[in-house]
Amino acid sequence: MMQSLGGDGEVINKQVILKDYVTGGTAKESDLEVISTRTINLKLPKGSDGVLLKNLYLSCDPYMHACMNKIENPSIDIVSFSPGLPIRGFGVGKVVDSGHPKFGKGDFVWGSTGWEEYSVLSRLESDNLFKIDHTDVPLSYYTGILGVTGMTAYAGFFEICCPKKGEYVFVSAASGAVGQVVGQVAKFMGCHVVGCAGSQEKIDLLKNKLGFHEVFNYKEEPDLEATLRRCFPEGIDIYFDNVGGKMLDAVLVNMRRNGRIALCGMVTEFQKDKPQGVYNLIHAIGNRVRLEGFIMSDYLHLYPKYLDFVLPLIREGKIVYLEDLAYGLESGPSALIGILTGRNKGKQVVVIAKE
Repeated sequence: MMQSLGGDGEVINKQVILKDYVTGGTAKESDLEVISTRTINLKLPKGSDGVLLKNLYLSCDPYMHACMNKIENPSIDIVSFSPGLPIRGFGVGKVVDSGHPKFGKGDFVWGSTGWEEYSVLSRLESDNLFKIDHTDVPLSYYTGILGVTGMTAYAGFFEICCPKKGEYVFVSAASGAVGQVVGQVAKFMGCHVVGCAGSQEKIDLLKNKLGFHEVFNYKEEPDLEATLRRCFPEGIDIYFDNVGGKMLDAVLVNMRRNGRIALCGMVTEFQKDKPQGVYNLIHAIGNRVRLEGFIMSDYLHLYPKYLDFVLPLIREGKIVYLEDLAYGLESGPSALIGILTGRNKGKQVVVIAKE
C-alpha cells in the first residue's frame, strides 16, 4: 500500500535494491534489501516524454543473478545492477502518467522496469515497452508466456531448433518458465518430448498436467549419459538447454546426426566460482550437431507472429501455463533467489498489485 505524503501527489515508493556486488559464488537474499525511504511524484515533470508506471507484476529470471555481479567484460547482453539502486527486470505495469505518444494513462504495458512500486521511464526506455492489447488472459502472463519467457521458448525452438514432426526432443529444467512452454509446444508439433526436473512433485506436474511423454529426476540419476540412452534409445534430435554443465556434456554423447542444441541458459554456472568445462564436444563433429546460443531480444520482431501462434492455444486450453506467485514487494528477494535452487514450480512472479 502506497503511503501518501500529501502535497503534489508525492508518495513513498518501496524498492528492492542491490546492497553491493555479489562476490564469491551464489547470490543470497541478504544481498538485496527492501527499502521504503524514497519518494516519487505521481505526476511527470512538465514537458517529459517518458512514462510513469505503477508496477503490477515482476518477473524473476535466472539472468538477473548474473546482473548482481560486477560484469567487467560482458560477453552477453546483460548489464550489472547498480548497488544502492533498484534492481531491474521485466514486468507488467499500468500507465499513471505519460508524455510518450504511444502510451496513454490507463494503458497496460510490459517491458523492462524497476523493482519498485512506481517507475519513471525515460523516452528511450519507454520506446521498448509493449502495449498490452489482449486483456482476456491474465495480465501476469505478460511476465512469462506472453512476454520474455514465451518469446525465448518460441525463438529458441522454432528459429534455432527448426523442429520436424516425429523428432525426439529433450528439455532440461522442464518445469521452469521456459522449459514448460518448450515442452508443450514440442508436443503440439508432434515431437516426442522428455524433460528433467528435480523433485517428484515437478515430475508429476510435467507428466500429468503438461503432457510430457517422459520425465526423470536428474538428482537421482548418477549416470546422466546412461539415463539419456534409456530415455532416447534412438538418440536426441533437439536439446533445449537451460542448465549447461554436466547435463550438456551427457547430451552431446546422445545426439543424433544433424541434431540441434539451443543454448538458452546456464543456470548451473551461476552457482559456481569458476565455469565448468564441456568435455564431449568431439561428438558434435561426427554427428554434425549444431550448437547455437541466442538472446531473445534479437527476435522481438517476431512478437506479433508469436502472439498469433500462442494466444489461440492458451484460450483453447491446449497449453497449460504454471505460475508460482509471491505476493508483495517484500517477498521479491526470496522469490528471486529461490529460482536458483529450483524452489519455484512454474514461472516465478512477484505480485505487487492487481491493478
